[in-house]
Order: sequence, then structure tokens, then C-alpha cells
Amino acid sequence: MSQLLLTEKDKRTKYCGEFRESDVGRRVCVMGWVQRQRDLGSLIFIDLRDRTGIVQLAFDETVTPKEVFDLAFTVRAEYVLCAHGTVRIRSSINPNIPTGKVEILVDELKVLSTAQTPPFEIVEDSPVKPELRLKYRYLDLRRPDLQRNIIARSEITYIAREYFMSQGFVDIETPCLIKPTPEGARDYLVPSRVHHGKFYALPQSPQLYKQLLMLSGFDRYFQIARCFRDEDLRADRQPEFTQIDLEMSFVTQNDVIEVVEGFIAELFHKFKGIKISLPLPRMTYAEAMERYGSDKPDLRFGMELTNISDIVAGCGFRVFSEAIKSGGSVRGIVAKGAAEKLSRKEIDSLTEVVKQYKAKGLAWYKNAGGEVSSSYAKFLTEEENAAVARRLGVEEGDVAFIVADSDSVVLPSLGALRCELAKRLGLIRPGDYKLLWVTEFPMFEYSEEDGRYYAKHHPFTMPNPDDIPLLEIDPGKVRSVAYDIVMNGAEIGGGSIRIHSREIQNKVFRALGLTEEEAEEKFGFLLEAFRYGTPPHGGLAFGLDRLVAAMLELDDIRDVIAFPKVQNASELMTGCPSPADEAALAELGIAVTEKK
Repeated sequence: MSQLLLTEKDKRTKYCGEFRESDVGRRVCVMGWVQRQRDLGSLIFIDLRDRTGIVQLAFDETVTPKEVFDLAFTVRAEYVLCAHGTVRIRSSINPNIPTGKVEILVDELKVLSTAQTPPFEIVEDSPVKPELRLKYRYLDLRRPDLQRNIIARSEITYIAREYFMSQGFVDIETPCLIKPTPEGARDYLVPSRVHHGKFYALPQSPQLYKQLLMLSGFDRYFQIARCFRDEDLRADRQPEFTQIDLEMSFVTQNDVIEVVEGFIAELFHKFKGIKISLPLPRMTYAEAMERYGSDKPDLRFGMELTNISDIVAGCGFRVFSEAIKSGGSVRGIVAKGAAEKLSRKEIDSLTEVVKQYKAKGLAWYKNAGGEVSSSYAKFLTEEENAAVARRLGVEEGDVAFIVADSDSVVLPSLGALRCELAKRLGLIRPGDYKLLWVTEFPMFEYSEEDGRYYAKHHPFTMPNPDDIPLLEIDPGKVRSVAYDIVMNGAEIGGGSIRIHSREIQNKVFRALGLTEEEAEEKFGFLLEAFRYGTPPHGGLAFGLDRLVAAMLELDDIRDVIAFPKVQNASELMTGCPSPADEAALAELGIAVTEKK
């Protein structure tokens, strides 16, 4: 029978995981969930769990009141208990938990809530399917490993607030109901009840508002900001996410980077006990793509890309020669010492990795114990094969991988392949953190499908001053004053110096295909603000979810979010999104039509 109410004397003395030998002889009160109950006849033991850990409750038939002993006999996993008793030394020590030397001999017990058998056991690293875990997320969140992740997120947020406040930043909230924006990802739209046929958008970021705060004279702003983007999901994306957002006035790129590096150093010192060497290395976007095939390179291992186009331009292997004639390139990477680790079947399976990036195939060369096998060597002369091996640095025991196509295919294909190889070959050491800045991103990306340019970051990023003349003649060659901070192959933050000139902003809008009328309609409030004295300014936003996942060395940001969405942007636990009530739709002036 559950005893639902606590009384004034039921005051928790400590959390379960906090009891130690210094508590022996002390009468205490403890509360939590039952991990398991063990009935040994005249002895009953219950492992009681809360977010700090587990403590053992002991019930001895010879000294425990009969009604308490009988109640303990009925207890099952996930019951919620309140227990009073005396701390004593355990007869059998458990060295695997911090409380393993003590137990609580219980003389009073309340069952605050009973529980059905849960759909999965509440244990660390549960092997349960993710869909089941997310459907019962409130149970999943009881797991100690997941609770540690959520608590770590809270600690990192606290360190961020403390650091930026100490640096003179002002914490300012910006609106969550804003004007829809035409650039970037799709907006989540919110219909207005008062203004029929008109919509708010949920913010993809506080970008325009924080720029206006700089114009307002606040000088240094930060916010732990909720953001929303209606885009396809990946392991490092969610439709709603959190940013550590900041903006500064009267600054250069170096000023922003210096403040951000200070935060990174503080975070690693306080959260990890690690001293980070500053300044962090920097690499241009062009160099990162050329060497690593990625604008967020993982520097924990080698396998840099090597261009062999000049060697194979006139070779007899048409896959190579035709790619070069079409203006593409032929590049490769070498997995050192991998010949014995990668079977032919495993090598063939790697083709699927590069195909995800539109590569038509993957050429390879394997030197195992002096015996050479290759998918392309027979089409090349002996001299060409030798030259390729020398350029790539292939030695006995190595495997080389080569992709031939346009650079837009070759670079990301090999970039993804080197990361996959690092995982399969065990090249990544736990606790190894490699950070860098990637700078000088292209200002625009061209869409063949839409026949127009889109902003690489966003349309308010300042173009490189040397490239401003190119805005009107060759936008594709314009570099931006943008910078990303990368850790272990993940972009954990990105920012830029912003445009503070109405003239330059209009040039960027024109490069994006916006007419003067369209720009005025969509961003007239910003252009108007520029008339009233705008300081040079810039900033950055950390993806808090990605940052926490990277600090904890986790692959999926869902493991650091209390209630995440799944791949199709739905939440399995509550079943949202769900149909709206007809009366509510009518009040909003909205009719839902079936999508064919």
C-alpha cells in the first residue's frame, strides 16, 4: 500500500550517493527509487537510487520491526521509498560504488509510490532500442549515465554564464516570436490569432536582434538562447536547440576570437581539469578543404589528402584522366599499417561511404607483406604506379584510397572516408581534444537547382574588404570575415564580423538576388537602423548541445538533451506533432488540406 504523504519528520539527510564511513552511527532519512531488492530469507537488501548514486538499505528480521520487514518484502524495482535508519559498516564491501563500505539499517519505511515493471531495466549503457527509450524518456532519464550528461550540461551552462558575466557581457533575452526570414533553413511558422493570415516565425537564431542591441549601445551581449530550424535532422541536429550566443561592438575578428578562447580555456580547466594551450591554431577554409576534405577537420589523426592529378592526367585509366579533363581532380589518402586490418570485403564496403557524397566509386591500392593488389594499378604504367605510390607515401603494410571527380565531390568524399577509417582502425584516443579555428569561409554558395547564390553563413556577414569589388562581378570568389571553432571534427561554434554599412549590406542582398524592394520589405527595419550610427561589431554562437556532446565525447546530441526529437522531428513520448482542434484552427482562420 503506498503511503503518499511525507510528514514533517521525513526530511532527507543526504542524497543516496553521498553516504560514507564518516556517517556510521548516524540516524538518517533517505529517499529514492528501488534499483533492486534481494530477499535472503531473514535478511532483505534494497539498493536505493537517486541522481547521485546508490546506497544499500538493510532489513534484518531479528532487529527490524516486523511491519517494516514485511513491507520491504513487497518492494519491487522502481518503487519510490522513504526510509529512516542508522548507518553502519557493510558486512560485504562493494568496491564498485562510492557508498560501498556502508549501508543503512532501516527501522522505518514508507512506500511513496508503487511501480509497474518498466519496459526496460534502468541500468547504465542500456542496450534497448532508441525508439523504446525515447517513448519512455522519463524512465530513460533515470539511467545514471544519462543523468550525468544532463547534469554536465547544467555545469557547462553555469561556467558559460559565470565567464561571460565576468567579461562584462550583459545577459539579454530576445523575442521568440519574430518576423519570418527568407535566408537559411526553413522557419517554423506561428499563426497569429489577432492578425488573420499573418504569421510569426520562431527564431533560427537571435542574429538580427543581437546586431540591433549593438546598435543600441549595449556593447557586449550574451544569451543562452533557444533556436528553431525546420530542417532535416542528423546526429548533430535537432529542430529546437540551444546556443550560447554573444555579440561585441568595436571589435575585430581577433578580439572575438580572444574572448572565445578565454571561455574555452576556462571551460576545460573547470570542467575537465585540462589546461588548453592558447592561442588555438588557425586554418583557412581553403587549406582545411585541401588537406582534410572538410571545413571542420578532425586533427586527432593524420591521413591528409594528397593531389595526384598531375601524375595521372594522361594515364590509361579513364576514370582518372576523364575526371581531370572535366576540370576535376584525383586525390588520395593512405591508411598507414592497415593492410592486415582491412579485408577486401571491408575495403569494398568503404565505397558506400564515398557514394553518400556522390562519388561514383573508390579506387584502392594495398601493399600487404610485399604482395600488391589494386583496383586500378593494371591500367597504369609501372612508372605511373611508382610515382603515385611515392606521392601518396605508400609503404609496405599500407592501403591507399583514391577518388576522381569534381573537387566538390572528391574533397568531402575523402574527408568523410578518413573519419570512417579512423573509427574502424581505432585511431582516436579517448580524452584527446584537438581544437582549431577555420577562417575565411566563402561568402556564398551557388545552387545549380535554384540558379542563384545563397549565403554560406548568413547574409549579414562582412565580406573580406579585399573582395568587396567582387560582390557585383564574381560573388563566388568573395571570402567572408567568418570563423568557426572546431573540436575533434565537430563545429562547436561559428561567428563573423557583421556588416554595419547600409551600402555593403545592399550589395550583399543584390548578390543574393534580392531586389531593392524585396530587401526593403524583408529587412527594412535593419537598413533603417543603419542610418542612425552603427558600430563595427561581431560575435559568435556556440551550439550548446554540440559543445556538451563534444566535451563528453558522445556521438549523438540526443544524449545531452532531456527530451529530444527523432529523425522526422517528432517526439515519441508525447506523440507531437499532432492534429490541432478544429475550433482552434477556425479561430486562427486556418484550413488544413490533405497533402497529396
